[in-house]
Amino acid sequence: MASPPLISPLELAALLRSGPGSAPLLLDVRWALGSDSGFDDYLQGHLPGALFVDLQRDLSGAPGDGGRGGRHPMPHPDDFELDLAECGVDNGRLVAVYDQGHGMAAARCWWLLRHFGKFDVAVLDGGLAAWRAHRLPIEAGLRSIEEGDFTLGRGVGRNLDANAAALYAAEGVLIDARAPHRYRGEADDVDPVAGHIPGAVNVPAAGLLAADGTFLAPDALRRRFTDAGVTGDRPVAVYCGSGVSACLVALALCVAGIDDSAAVYMGSWSDWISDPGRPIETGAGRTAQPGRV
Repeated sequence: MASPPLISPLELAALLRSGPGSAPLLLDVRWALGSDSGFDDYLQGHLPGALFVDLQRDLSGAPGDGGRGGRHPMPHPDDFELDLAECGVDNGRLVAVYDQGHGMAAARCWWLLRHFGKFDVAVLDGGLAAWRAHRLPIEAGLRSIEEGDFTLGRGVGRNLDANAAALYAAEGVLIDARAPHRYRGEADDVDPVAGHIPGAVNVPAAGLLAADGTFLAPDALRRRFTDAGVTGDRPVAVYCGSGVSACLVALALCVAGIDDSAAVYMGSWSDWISDPGRPIETGAGRTAQPGRV
């Protein structure tokens, strides 16, 4: 059974008090670009009973030669099934995913689980920061892991390759989730080439969150997407730098009621530029305005 995409700290706390038979499994997916401190942060403090999931190891495949596949490629299905089962995921148990508060790593786990057929999964709105803000309990140290029975099923949300992403840009809607200056090609502080996929529209992932890290209300999210011409009347796909923040935009599309199964170009810009023959566009294009809520 599919779950609402977001869960609040108080809703999650109530479920955790419901007893071991019906309490959700908690997955801690803290991650930041250029840092490997997620596990150390987890050891210092996490939601009671939460298990750590490593974005690099469990939610990504191995990058290919020459940058093919991008910096965080799609994990192999068999590896994903094994890794998430080893993290305790069961077929019949709700999974609640969280990160430090920006939602991007948690959203990637949410998108991948649904892509591989696990629909009873929700993201903690506002992440660990929101949990702490409500003065809810935290524990430290390692947790013992009881292996789950997660198996792959028929999921939603296509993983696109470069050719399919270009087709979405030409005939549907392709959203670029990166910051506007990277989209416009003014500078790129992460990838060696600046610009965007021709025809893509810019909806920066960071602009879909409030100052406290929680998602904007559904009507405000819809206005952000509408500003960039994303209305749900054409198929929607999302990309970013390496397939992480794109999943947050896919989650926001679901929260907004526009598309609950948006496709993601998981290789994203870091894969697109691995082939020097692929076209690159620069300039303003169409960008959702972050001030309009």
